[in-house]
Amino acid sequence: RVRNLYTKCGHGETLPDEMIYCENSKCRFSPFHPAACKPPNCLKTCQQYKTFPQQYNPHIDAFCAYCVAYHQQQQNLAARR
Repeated sequence: RVRNLYTKCGHGETLPDEMIYCENSKCRFSPFHPAACKPPNCLKTCQQYKTFPQQYNPHIDAFCAYCVAYHQQQQNLAARR
């Protein structure tokens, strides 16, 4: 889960969730998990559950897309006067 926080306007934008696949061959859900790895050995040697989703909140030193569009619209209106 990613939520961008824009420091110049204080707004936040939550991005759509995306599946990030594990690259560990010892994870049952990884595309790198060997097809030949089967129970009962797999149950003893490989991760059998998905981990909790990570959350990432980068602070971006900019205005959000809504504020940028709003300010551009205001500038266009002022230029017409």
